[in-house]
Amino acid sequence: MHDRNSAGRRLYAISVVAELVGTGQQNIRLYERRGLLTPERTEGGTRQYSEADLAVLRRIAELLEEGLNLAGIAKVLELEMDNARLRRQLKRARGTGDDGGRPAGSTGRGGGQ
Repeated sequence: MHDRNSAGRRLYAISVVAELVGTGQQNIRLYERRGLLTPERTEGGTRQYSEADLAVLRRIAELLEEGLNLAGIAKVLELEMDNARLRRQLKRARGTGDDGGRPAGSTGRGGGQ
């Protein structure tokens, strides 16, 4: 079962999410208790998961397969979010033009002179 929130995004019930990502509902609840994801909730308290939540759950599954524990996964997710935030800030600071990632004033040619 899925629904849409006021912004028009699809929201999924925990049973659907568990099936989509191939894990159990109890695992998803555990990840929430550990702070790895925070689904939206209805006024009645029912969890509703977005596409972004599904992406986080898929990333958790990847990291579990690589042998990380939940504490390690929490740190990786935190660092990935920090990295994405810093990249957005850098992009805004550089403006909308793409300079190929070169430092300001660089011509992109070797030698530096």
